[in-house]
Amino acid sequence: MAFADTTENEIQNFKRKLNEYSNGKLLRLCKYFQEDIRYVIANLDFRSVLHEFCFRGALFPEQAMKYEEIQTRRDSFSAASALLEKVFENQTTALALWQGLFALKKRCSHPNLLQILDEIINNGNNLLKEELLNESGYNLDPKLQVLQVSHRDNLYGKTSVLSEYMAPGSSQHPHKFPISGRYVELVVISERQYRNRARHEMLEAGELHEHHVKQKLQMGLERITPNRLFRWCYRSHRMPNSVIVTGVAGVGKTTLVQKFVFDWVEKKHYQKFAFVFLFKMREVNKHQELSIEQLLLHEYPYLRDGLQKILEDPQKLLFIFDGLDESKQPVDLGISANHLCNSPSDMRTIPIIVASLVRQTLLKGSFVLVTSRPRNLKKLEAGLFHRAAEIIGFLNKERERYFLRFYDSEDTSRAVFNYVKDTDVLYTLCYNPSYCWITCTALRSCFTQTSGCPSDPPKTVTQLFVYFISNILMNHSHPTKTTREEITQIGRLADHGIKNQIFIFHDEDLNTFHVTLGKIMSCFMLENISNDSKMTHEFLHLTIQEFLAALSYYIDHSDDKFKKLTERISSCTDGQYDIFIRFLAGLSHQPSRSVLKDYLGKFSAETTSEVIAWLGEKVANDLEIARNANDKRTFLNLFTYLFESRNSTLVREKVGQGSSLLFCHFYLTPVDCTILSYILKCCRELEILDLDSCRIQTEGLEKLRPNLHIVKELRLGSNDLKDAGIASVCAALTHPDCRIRTLSLKKNILTDNCCEELASALMKNETLASLDLGKNKIRDEGLETLLSVFGSNRCRIETLSLAENSLADDSCRKLRCLENCSVLKKLNLSANLLTDRCAKDIERLIRSCTSLTEIRLGINNFTTEMEKKLKSLSSLQPGLKIIV
Repeated sequence: MAFADTTENEIQNFKRKLNEYSNGKLLRLCKYFQEDIRYVIANLDFRSVLHEFCFRGALFPEQAMKYEEIQTRRDSFSAASALLEKVFENQTTALALWQGLFALKKRCSHPNLLQILDEIINNGNNLLKEELLNESGYNLDPKLQVLQVSHRDNLYGKTSVLSEYMAPGSSQHPHKFPISGRYVELVVISERQYRNRARHEMLEAGELHEHHVKQKLQMGLERITPNRLFRWCYRSHRMPNSVIVTGVAGVGKTTLVQKFVFDWVEKKHYQKFAFVFLFKMREVNKHQELSIEQLLLHEYPYLRDGLQKILEDPQKLLFIFDGLDESKQPVDLGISANHLCNSPSDMRTIPIIVASLVRQTLLKGSFVLVTSRPRNLKKLEAGLFHRAAEIIGFLNKERERYFLRFYDSEDTSRAVFNYVKDTDVLYTLCYNPSYCWITCTALRSCFTQTSGCPSDPPKTVTQLFVYFISNILMNHSHPTKTTREEITQIGRLADHGIKNQIFIFHDEDLNTFHVTLGKIMSCFMLENISNDSKMTHEFLHLTIQEFLAALSYYIDHSDDKFKKLTERISSCTDGQYDIFIRFLAGLSHQPSRSVLKDYLGKFSAETTSEVIAWLGEKVANDLEIARNANDKRTFLNLFTYLFESRNSTLVREKVGQGSSLLFCHFYLTPVDCTILSYILKCCRELEILDLDSCRIQTEGLEKLRPNLHIVKELRLGSNDLKDAGIASVCAALTHPDCRIRTLSLKKNILTDNCCEELASALMKNETLASLDLGKNKIRDEGLETLLSVFGSNRCRIETLSLAENSLADDSCRKLRCLENCSVLKKLNLSANLLTDRCAKDIERLIRSCTSLTEIRLGINNFTTEMEKKLKSLSSLQPGLKIIV
């Protein structure tokens, strides 16, 4: 059944389908979908939902008022919960609610609603059977039941407890808590997001996340809780056998998997899986080739006696591979079928075993769940998966809650959170729980006035990590030669890892780089014991590894090593080095790194010079390539490096004073606007800044506000600025050094309410020659206020566009403000609501405003006869063009 243009007849057909369910089965169906429906209702316009439910007979009007009160007093989720509890009491109201939901999809395409309806329509016959199977599971023979109990006990020990980061170097043991207290939210992403990423995944994911949050697009995202991963998928129109969950480092993929397995152990979901097998790629990487039988026995040796019997029913098995991106061997799920496994005894590498399970050549009918970072996801052949999901991380409220829990003092917590929220460069990355922890740890000294710590909070990512490292060194070392050597050794290890895509290190790796298991190393790295009882080590976070790698070049200079590094970076095309280059550039700024000098001694002047020279060359070359290819994202990447470097001279030399920056039709986040503002400040003067259709809104414009005045031609059309955005524009127009000659504010929903403020600014401005206010909502009162500007001796506006503002005939009387005007040359009144009645006002304007050379009147409501008459008025002034 199509979801577009739903008719009342289709709604009745849907009702007849639901009538096939008996009272008990319908209420079971309601319970099955209750969480999904609650989420949908809470994210739609609540009043529209209540209206539809009243119309369908699910509610009485007085009941609807009660739930609207709950929403006002508390929130939409509380109101939705109370509503469903009442409506699902009996068959009649439940049926009415389902009809209402079906009808709502005419006005709403919320993916969770489409998911629910598609599952009922296309999988209705199997739905309750599946639900019962997931609740009760299969009847296993006694021997397998005993093995299943042992298996649950084993997995319970591995999944029931989570550990939380402690302060770096803390002598306390990590805080442990029951995993059942954790909540992870997922959103389904579309196939188009599977691609080779051109940018570092942490940055790209953070900016996409901010786009969803800032633009309020999260309401259109599909939420999937762990117990919904293997439910019906309306995108693939099937029950999925293979699912991939992605997310950047530290966002919670492993926690999700742990929670999923724990809930299976506790019999909370998916009992249709008689056995769930969890493999962490970092732990099974040591195997070269083996069979799936050998892999299972290595991880779960207690299953030996029953393994053959277990593998006889693949449809009862779930295989989970956590962290496929950490595989040391090449991953290509699209590999030729000739290389895949067909039998559980076939010997292959782990990636080929995974590919064989996903492609169903091995243990056909089994289920597979894979997690991976987004890097090079195209190699994973996303089309092979029946469901693709991505962990979205923290939304605004969750970030705030994290900060408020972090410090002992609520005042400190509030101060730190407010600072970070106002610093977009830092806040954008705090969607990631790990980044929240790093940020809170780094800022502690700035807001608690700890002795010997910097008091000015960081403004760049480099400065944030400098503070993070300085906190560690302040608490756990003394400024000695040994400290410098230890950091150098750890930095070399980190750089080796980045070069070779190594994130898990063994004792032999540490020995190779002379890294000792002392206090300082424990501040940066976690220790884990693998299944074969060997110790492994990993950095607390990938970005800490990247920072220490960049830092090592400044305290351990080598011309040859730096040359090889730049060659390595030049050959990389997947954004792998984006954050590393940020740190490399940021550390070249002496004030940014100064707090580390007390602990590490002098930084290499040679490295600083080489980095600045290399960065300048890279920026110059890449900017030229980006200009030719119209690659706006590369522009912003390069600007980010310059922003971190804090080198205004370099910006002026390489970006160019008087150049043009064209970003039209490219989404700019608030953090992009912050970085762009810094570039403008350094350039001091710009010919054109084109931000048409960049969706910057008022918030983005405020970030740019301090430096907009340096631009000669400023294009801000189609940015949803509304009246509130005019304040930033006026600040630029009234700046003592304003250079703006051409200003476009078209299509920004501006109304009469902003005209007084804009007119006041224009009265003080002496540079503006062209103003485009087309496609807004300026009417008579606002028009009169704006046109009064032309009575000022300071006014230099020669071109004015008021096209598509729905100006009516009465508006033309306001044109008297332009009588005797000596500066206005071109006036555009096209596409308004003007009729023959205003012809005399237009004629009066033409006679009195002798400076006019062009007036546009096309696409109005003039008769053909009047159009001819208006054209003839051009004879009143030599050289005047009247375009109708």
